[in-house]
Amino acid sequence: MISAFANTWKVAELRERIIFTLMMIVVVRLGVYITMPGIDSNVIDAFTTAQKAKGSDGDGNILNTMITIFSGGGLQQLGIFALGIMPYISASILMQLMTAVVPKLSRLSKEDGGRQKINQYTRFITILIAVIQGGFLANQVYSSPQSLPFFSGIQDVPGNLVAVNYTWFTFVSIFTLTIVTGTLLLMWIGDQMTENGIGNGTSIIITINIISSLPSALAILWNTLIINGGTGGAIFAVGLFAFLIFIVAATIALTQGARRIAIQYAKRTQGRKQTGGTTQYLPLKINYANVMPIIFATAILGIPTALAQMISGGASWAVTLGEIFSPVNIWYYLIAGAMIFFFAYFWVATMFNPSEISENLKRSGGYIPGIRPGQPTAKFLDFTMTRLTFAGAIFLTIIFVLPYIISQIPIGIIGQPLNQAVTQFFGGTSLLIMVGVILDMMRQVETHLLQKNYDGFLRKGKIKGRQERKQLNASNQKSTKTIYLLAVIAILFILGIVALTVKNG
Repeated sequence: MISAFANTWKVAELRERIIFTLMMIVVVRLGVYITMPGIDSNVIDAFTTAQKAKGSDGDGNILNTMITIFSGGGLQQLGIFALGIMPYISASILMQLMTAVVPKLSRLSKEDGGRQKINQYTRFITILIAVIQGGFLANQVYSSPQSLPFFSGIQDVPGNLVAVNYTWFTFVSIFTLTIVTGTLLLMWIGDQMTENGIGNGTSIIITINIISSLPSALAILWNTLIINGGTGGAIFAVGLFAFLIFIVAATIALTQGARRIAIQYAKRTQGRKQTGGTTQYLPLKINYANVMPIIFATAILGIPTALAQMISGGASWAVTLGEIFSPVNIWYYLIAGAMIFFFAYFWVATMFNPSEISENLKRSGGYIPGIRPGQPTAKFLDFTMTRLTFAGAIFLTIIFVLPYIISQIPIGIIGQPLNQAVTQFFGGTSLLIMVGVILDMMRQVETHLLQKNYDGFLRKGKIKGRQERKQLNASNQKSTKTIYLLAVIAILFILGIVALTVKNG
């Protein structure tokens, strides 16, 4: 394992990709702390200082945790990346569902160049969603910032959060959050990371947003269990880290777990060559829907409470509704568990097509041993996938409930629950996304390493000069781009230090 990591820096192309990915991560994190035009950053700093003085670490709301995951703290800072990558994620999920449901889009996805058109549609929908969300956010920041997540009590801080008039602020906010440096820039960075970096760029941005809250989570854990928890709290903290290792290993095993269906191909003669007669395997994943059911369930359960707060103005029925859908209520988890099961089967029903797989196997001369081709094969695949989905839905429900269970255990030890900022790393959306992204990155790194070894054997041949010159020129071009990017990031970093020095001085 250690030698494999060391070898990543010996492969020129892989090294360039890793450096490019790291540089894009720096740009993403810098954008979080650049305040929106018209916002008085001194008010935000004063509010943050007051919250820290009170010892407030958040209310543990799961919806707020989801916002942090997709904005990376941009909303807490009211930065230009306040919307985060969520509009693009929403548009991508919408287009995936529409492609599976709408026949015209389904046919388009199978045509040459169809995927590029669907990607264009996704970007247009992203702009529309970002404009709408940016308008709502600007209006809320100007009129009632205390109703925003993480900003309860900001009205008590002296000074005006917005220092300009409403029309100018709304227009510039929408333009900034959406078009110039907000969602579209994040979307472009994600595409560049996918093409020139390691792994899926959008998923890496979400993962970095999750990891960015790790230092504060460790600080909360230290203060809660070590400093204020006594001996019992310290012992619980050690057990918590041991359990984290176990749950990560279990999540990796279940994420990669699959039922391998043997596919036998009949022998065929093409001219003088005989093909077929081999056995391959069709993997059916246990967790086919991945993290989507949890995202759907959490987002939908957060809508009633948010709408009640916006419409009712503190009425009794809104308070009751908020209590029912509160993350500390048993009804919340019962409803969420049912919704996770529903969306797990819904995702499989829309994305997994056993009839199409059966027809493709029939055309290519493949069959499942003991199962007749055609409709019986489709029924067998559907039955097998249904059982696997049941196991996957149970796994997702356990992962979803686990952070809440862990947060309640310290009540009997230190007299208070553990903050959601800490427990999010023990399950839920955060853990599933991080495990999936890291596994994907490791697979890509392994592929590059294997390709390097394979190319090493080929370079022993005599005909190598022209190809090596092409590779050298391409490597030089990539190195030049990397140097330019490093220079730009260095300039941004220096400007940030100067601005911070001037502000504090």
